[in-house]
Amino acid sequence: MDLEARVLKVFKEVLEIKGDVDPSTLKYNETANWASLAHITLVAALESEFDIMLEPDDILAMSNYAEAIRIIRKAANAS
Repeated sequence: MDLEARVLKVFKEVLEIKGDVDPSTLKYNETANWASLAHITLVAALESEFDIMLEPDDILAMSNYAEAIRIIRKAANAS
């Protein structure tokens, strides 16, 4: 499974998304179930999935799926 598929899998699990979803529509405070507490849960799940630790600035910047991909890719390459 490639990085983007793994990230999407985590998003779907944490945000309780059933069925297919267009990843470009996943946005913080616009996607159902993605508010502040779910954001922390999402970050923890992504860190666990990829065995990484995200920087606080990256956690705050993770405002949509595309940004999550960029941040995870950067963090995974750094570790």
